[in-house]
Amino acid sequence: MKILKICFLSICTLSSFISMAQDTSVQLSLEDLIPGGNSYAKYRISFPQKLQWWGDNATYIKGDSIMSVAKSEKQSDNLVIDKKTINSGLEANDKKPIKSLLSVSFPYADQKIVMLNNGVDTYLYNFESNKMIASYTLPKDAANQDFSEASKTFAYTKDNNLYVIRESGQEVTATSDTDKGIVNGQSVHRNEFGIKKGTFWSPSGKQLAFYRMDETMVTDYPLVDISARVAELKDIKYPMAGMKSHHVTVGIFNPETQQTIFLKTGTPKEKYLTNIAWSPDEKYIYLAELNRGQDTCKLNRYEVASGKLDATLFTETHSKYVEPENSVLFLKNDPQSFIWQSKKDGHNHLYQYDLNGKLKKQLTSGNWDIIEVLGFDEAGNNLYYISTEASPIEKHIYQLNLKSGKRTQLSKEEGAHSAQLSTSGKYIIDRYTSQHNPGKASITETKTNKSYTFFEAKDPYGKINMPEIEIGSIKANDGKTNLYYRLIKPLNYNPAQKYPTVVYVYGGPHSQLVDNSWMGQARGWDIYMAEKGYVVFTIDNRGTSNRGIDFENITHRQLGIIETEDQMTGVDFLKSLPYVDSDRIGVHGWSYGGFMTLNLMLRHPETFKVGVAGGPVTDWKYYEIMYGERYMDSPKENPEGYSKTSMVDRAGDLKGRLLLIHGDEDPTVVLQHNLQFMKSAIKSGTHPDLFIYPGHGHNMTGHDRVHLHEHITRYFDDFLK
Repeated sequence: MKILKICFLSICTLSSFISMAQDTSVQLSLEDLIPGGNSYAKYRISFPQKLQWWGDNATYIKGDSIMSVAKSEKQSDNLVIDKKTINSGLEANDKKPIKSLLSVSFPYADQKIVMLNNGVDTYLYNFESNKMIASYTLPKDAANQDFSEASKTFAYTKDNNLYVIRESGQEVTATSDTDKGIVNGQSVHRNEFGIKKGTFWSPSGKQLAFYRMDETMVTDYPLVDISARVAELKDIKYPMAGMKSHHVTVGIFNPETQQTIFLKTGTPKEKYLTNIAWSPDEKYIYLAELNRGQDTCKLNRYEVASGKLDATLFTETHSKYVEPENSVLFLKNDPQSFIWQSKKDGHNHLYQYDLNGKLKKQLTSGNWDIIEVLGFDEAGNNLYYISTEASPIEKHIYQLNLKSGKRTQLSKEEGAHSAQLSTSGKYIIDRYTSQHNPGKASITETKTNKSYTFFEAKDPYGKINMPEIEIGSIKANDGKTNLYYRLIKPLNYNPAQKYPTVVYVYGGPHSQLVDNSWMGQARGWDIYMAEKGYVVFTIDNRGTSNRGIDFENITHRQLGIIETEDQMTGVDFLKSLPYVDSDRIGVHGWSYGGFMTLNLMLRHPETFKVGVAGGPVTDWKYYEIMYGERYMDSPKENPEGYSKTSMVDRAGDLKGRLLLIHGDEDPTVVLQHNLQFMKSAIKSGTHPDLFIYPGHGHNMTGHDRVHLHEHITRYFDDFLK
């Protein structure tokens, strides 16, 4: 078995030198390592607060001041404005002061105007002229706030209806549905298909597109709130695989006329309307429309004035599924062309189309994925994006010349990069980490590709003796596919000693747990377990993300099968290590990882002695339509697949110790999953353990999260160590 070990010599050598000065007496606790812990903040990596662009000026918060980042080492950071000055201006305008600069943003690139909120009112304030540009008093229950810089208008929701408030302060009602089963202006389709919000301002801000979701036909699902003296029922709408789905339409609201036009999207009504985009001239709305079976996607264009379908520009199909997640992007210097992201050649790439839906050219290609498009330069000649071209476990920033097709890598150092493009596209804020780099931030001039590093984070564990982390790869059982892993050795491990091992797993779509980011993405609990003498191992199996569509969709209609094979390939690798005790291997995961924990425990009871499954899917027929039917089709279409992947039906195969954990108000993977598994276990005579977190949803938050990880740790200590 070929093993690829990734080690950066200069950094590793430096780390070895530093370790001589480390304090071996300090051992980190769960309070130190878990979000919600009393001392967690002490060990957090501190980046500059609220890095954002104001035109071409990168700004951040320092104490009670907003500073502008210098663009070269020869310059110094400059004060933009401080809280005292802002509050003096507010008081001079008879407005209440702000308590924090975290509410401050710069909505206009070329003006000294800030948007700020004092907890009651929102203001647009010109700090050069000391004048109040606009003032808004939004209702206390205003949610899903969406501001149009162009028209200085807010959209927001109250309960299930949509409202706008204009610069004058006048509130305008956009919808007035009284049935609680109808939801306006909010995210739909359970946030799948890249949907993150429910309102979309036109470029001028004069019109507002919004989602209207009719859930009246969707089954009510009961959640119970036990905090009341008499427990109260909290129904949610939860469309399970194979059952009725909600109906979504798109409205166009004009605040001036207070009229709404709904797009005539037709039948069938059970389909997905995704990736809303306005044309630059505001005459059309573009939608990626997906059938319920999710194997056919149409890019449709609708007339705003009439709501009528103007054209179907093109159709994409796939024998398994199509998953559009990004709207059309019009070229900055050519409104007759747009860019579309598609995985139709096997990887997520960029394609340029004309307004008739004719492909002009494929802009990028190769065995790598576009991760994010950042935007254009000022002239619109170059596009900026993040991709995995350099490595499947790294993310880098690139410049693409739209005419020549030339690609230039702008990120300089290894690792996982994220970026913010300035208003003009002249500069990029590049934030990045790598396995041995806790974090850096640079300003890159896009024209010259010259960078200036203005921030380097301190290693919060620099003086503490830490476990050794190894990142590498092994081949899947197909003999050709690299699977990347992270292995954390016990603190001060002795290669001659045998150690218990915990496999931490997720393994589902839209995930990547191993990459060349800080500590290889190792979590606080992983470090804690290594401190206690465990080997902790994670591998990204086929079915996970950023490796192309074939790598991901190989699991289609049989979730858990291929993933388990790859996880067992990882276990075979573990067993080849002389310091791993093959008789003491456990597994833990949450959500999809909980499902995978059950797969490993029940399909390979001879291997896994202990498992902890948090919020697990136990049978896909109890999961929601959008995600479940994409990867499994419906129960009617794929009865064999649903049967083969059901953990409920395998409860009798349990041999080792298994702890099931669930929040009793989980709206994502409902408690019914674990209860059905327990019922099957009782019937078959096996004895899993069950622990409930009252009042929690799909995961535990606050200080209860520390309790959760202590409880998981105790289970492994009791039955594996």
